[in-house]
Amino acid sequence: MIDRAGPLDYTRRLWLRLTVAGALLFLYAPLFVMMLFSFNDSSRTIKWEGFTTRWYTAAANNDALREAFFNSLIIASISTLLATIIGAMLAICLWRFRFPGKTALEAINGLPIVIPEISLGVAMMIFFNRISWPDLEWPFNLIPIIISHIAFCFPFVVLVVRARLSGFDRTLEEAAFDLGANTWQVFRDVLLPYLKPSLIAGGLLAFTLSLDDFVITYFTSDVGSTTLPVKVYSQLRFSVKPDINAAFTLLIFITVSVAVLAAVYLNTMNKRQKS
Repeated sequence: MIDRAGPLDYTRRLWLRLTVAGALLFLYAPLFVMMLFSFNDSSRTIKWEGFTTRWYTAAANNDALREAFFNSLIIASISTLLATIIGAMLAICLWRFRFPGKTALEAINGLPIVIPEISLGVAMMIFFNRISWPDLEWPFNLIPIIISHIAFCFPFVVLVVRARLSGFDRTLEEAAFDLGANTWQVFRDVLLPYLKPSLIAGGLLAFTLSLDDFVITYFTSDVGSTTLPVKVYSQLRFSVKPDINAAFTLLIFITVSVAVLAAVYLNTMNKRQKS
């Protein structure tokens, strides 16, 4: 009798790998094409005429793109820091305490994740118009975008941190209290180190969401506060230029580099904890 379980399992694994590879190719092929044509010597984006890096120099010398890129980094950095702090505090509060309205608060926390992004963008625009937000000079004109991005990003941090807290052993806190530690020392020396991987993961997720956001930023931006996605969209309505491909290639490189560094750090820290 011939055992067909082995070949059958191999065939299934092969088809699964081919399916996953095809899906990844379909999703990421446009990005690789864009990155490839950022080195194209032709000003036309549909014809390859040779290798060059002059479009990166053109993007660096483009004052409008450079200003928009700088705005994106500032907004993403500040939004990530504040969203991570707020999200971690809310996650700890929902995990540790019982209080009236806790279920409603958990439901409200998930609204920015569930509702369409354009709805949140319009709501933020109406809010700032309603309170008559003043016209400020740079960098204070970035505050409405930062507030909007925090409102959009911190619920994702809450989800990541709460998932990490679900596996926390509370006897560690009790042991620390028995040894004479106060509440702040328990938080600093016990809970915070345990939450560090989730804080990094949540912060990275918030940074990525803020950096490439278009819809919310489009409705809350003003003159002088344009980010790179909004600036590129305004230029794409006329034509696609290779310097735009170069700018987005740099943006992808920064995002991927941050993700790789975070993954290496988390892997190293997990190995240390296991050892």
